Amino acid sequence: MRYFVTFAYRGTDFHGSQAQPNGNTVQTEMEKAFATILREPVALTFAGRTDAGVHAEKMVAHFDFDKPLPAKLDKRLNGLLPESIAVRDIRQVTDTAHARFDAKTRTYRYRITNRKDPFTNLIRTYVGGILDFTAMNKAALHLLGEQDFSSFCRVHTDAKTMICTVCEAQWIQESETEACFFITANRFLRNMVRAIVGTLFEVGRGKMTEEQFAEVIASHDRCHAGHSAPAEGLSLVEIIYPQNIYIS
Repeated sequence: MRYFVTFAYRGTDFHGSQAQPNGNTVQTEMEKAFATILREPVALTFAGRTDAGVHAEKMVAHFDFDKPLPAKLDKRLNGLLPESIAVRDIRQVTDTAHARFDAKTRTYRYRITNRKDPFTNLIRTYVGGILDFTAMNKAALHLLGEQDFSSFCRVHTDAKTMICTVCEAQWIQESETEACFFITANRFLRNMVRAIVGTLFEVGRGKMTEEQFAEVIASHDRCHAGHSAPAEGLSLVEIIYPQNIYIS
């Protein structure tokens, strides 16, 4: 039987989401907790990969287990997992459901603040100076639709295609000191959101025009885009799946 587990984590404490030889990861901690409770190895397939320092308010992974799940498995997992990881839900899905390939859309949020704060600097990026959010939103409109996003992808990636379809890309000012960028797409490339945000910062500071931002996209060249924004402001906040994959 196959299950989807939905969970959240603060990426500050990890060297990324997926297991790797050097450094602790979210996947390593999750699989260790599952194996302890279920008393056999459990392989988790994540809906996507997040880099070191990037957070997730909603990440999904699937796993297979042919025996009945223990009662209150979510609570038992949370009792073993570090405080920076929290399991939200475990649901049975169809045997062919795939956490990565069945996702219809994913949404990321990038949070910034212009007030330096030692209590929130792990989940928001401090950005000094004034940003022109109107100009940034006009530039962000050029991200919408299906197109090649090579300009915002980490070089030497193993992605088979650079084509993504973006259906939302906008900045929202939440207060005088805080703002968020939301972007929704069917898929994302490595480092794509942080590269987009970093380039939009250039627009907001008056160092790049809306037209030049559009030219960056059309160039398909990472060298033409701005620096990647820091990791701490980025969080995966939503993943949408077809409802017919859920059994319970």
